[in-house]
Amino acid sequence: MSGYPNYQQPQVQPGFLDPTMVTTGLELAGYRVVRNMGVVRGIVVRSRNVLATLGASLQTILGGNITLLTQLCERTRQDAFAMMMQHAAERGANAILSARYDANEVMQGVTEVLAYGTAVYVEKIG
Repeated sequence: MSGYPNYQQPQVQPGFLDPTMVTTGLELAGYRVVRNMGVVRGIVVRSRNVLATLGASLQTILGGNITLLTQLCERTRQDAFAMMMQHAAERGANAILSARYDANEVMQGVTEVLAYGTAVYVEKIG
């Protein structure tokens, strides 16, 4: 329970959290944390397909940005971020503080991307 007498269990649409309420910071300007819901995460494990690997290999010959892999990485991060937000919303949070990403190679050509942070319920100050 919260130390705030007017606190009510939040009515957040399941699976939805406003992306502007996610920050890498320890606080959201103009808001106060009313309740900490704990750590939330989104994890995606992806492998490169054969055609993308061949296309990326050809792009390395020319140098510069390897767009096929950049697009794969960006999609994977977006999916992990969306899963993290869904996890937070399912817990009744309306914000995520200290959001981070981590990535590890699980095996050759297979990468895990983890998005994680602290789910909180915040109220506007004032």
